[in-house]
Amino acid sequence: MGTSAAQVIVIGAGAAGLAAAAALAQAGRSVLILEARDRVGGRCLTRRMAGLEVPVELGAEFIHGEAKATRKLLRRAGIAAVASTREQRALEGGRLRPVNAFAEAQRAIQGLRLPEADGSFADLLRTRTLPERTRTFARLMVQGFDAADPDRVSAHSIIEEWGEGGSLGASQPRPRGGYGALFDWLSRFIVARGVRLQLDSPVRRVEWRRGAVSIRTASAMYRARRAIVTLPLGVLQSNAVRFSPRLSEKKAALEQLASGPVIRVAMRFHAPFWEARAPGVAFFHVPEAAFPTFWTPLPMRAALITAWAGGPKAARLTGSSTARLLEQALASVRRVFGTRVEREVAAAYVQDWEADPYARGGYSYVLVGGAGARERLAEPLAETLYFAGEATDREEAGTVAGALRSGERAARQILG
Repeated sequence: MGTSAAQVIVIGAGAAGLAAAAALAQAGRSVLILEARDRVGGRCLTRRMAGLEVPVELGAEFIHGEAKATRKLLRRAGIAAVASTREQRALEGGRLRPVNAFAEAQRAIQGLRLPEADGSFADLLRTRTLPERTRTFARLMVQGFDAADPDRVSAHSIIEEWGEGGSLGASQPRPRGGYGALFDWLSRFIVARGVRLQLDSPVRRVEWRRGAVSIRTASAMYRARRAIVTLPLGVLQSNAVRFSPRLSEKKAALEQLASGPVIRVAMRFHAPFWEARAPGVAFFHVPEAAFPTFWTPLPMRAALITAWAGGPKAARLTGSSTARLLEQALASVRRVFGTRVEREVAAAYVQDWEADPYARGGYSYVLVGGAGARERLAEPLAETLYFAGEATDREEAGTVAGALRSGERAARQILG
């Protein structure tokens, strides 16, 4: 087993790991990144599909809210942000009706002060007298937008996220060429500055003490004075990577956060048949369906639909065969556009993030009573182990911007 050394080892080449490595390399530190996959980007996964000019995103797709870190990186890379169409329809009573799912969901907490005691979002909804439509879309958005279980997610965290509007109803553009183009650029940037980027290297064990870290993969051992751990929350919670000594100081924080399951199905059709019935509409909601939301790439025109399931709906499907997931996604589209949509399918990609061993979920949410858990997860240990990733960012958790911010923050902690 070979041994290699660096000043800092970064575990993971997702958004957080790449951002941390870039900041450290620019400050003159020697950096090694160990990435389990054969690619960079983590839970950002951009693919190309024959017959389509637009990228196909199977992970993160949109730029949510202010996202200063994302927009700054896009400017550095010379990549534009492309506006997305937000026009939406919901299937209600067998008819497509206009809706703003974001605004409808926010009505559930309108005028509500933060309760003294935390509880679940489902319990909060039960205490409120609300129109059924508002209640339906509040649950849909918690499960879809937050990938959370309404019976487990902290009501405080949802009220704080939705109360100011935040990214929930804001314009949500896409990076031109997809997030893959952005992280391909960033990987080239860091390698040109001396960062060693080691792919296909799943970390199995991390042994650490103050001022020294030894990291083992299947084929090598690596040593450094410090390490930045950017493993997704679900991977940290699974103990798939063994730490010695254990991360006992992180136990409480890890128990107060959850990794929300997400499944995406991207389907190319022979023709964009939906344009005749719903011209200019980008998002479609079928709240009772297994995949309750699907969308098109508008304003980019392409015969592509992406179906999305998050939270409990995704949990019920996770681990299913590709054929079953495709059929369930088509069933949602069929309810809106008729029985023959399956005949129009030309190709499909399926991504079940919960079943992915290097992700074990889509993104994180706060459980009841979990206030401060993200900050505690982010705290360094013995000036040796540092932690980054969207789950450690309080302001923009669950987003690419939050992951980038967290990586930059971990780099600052080391440099400081």
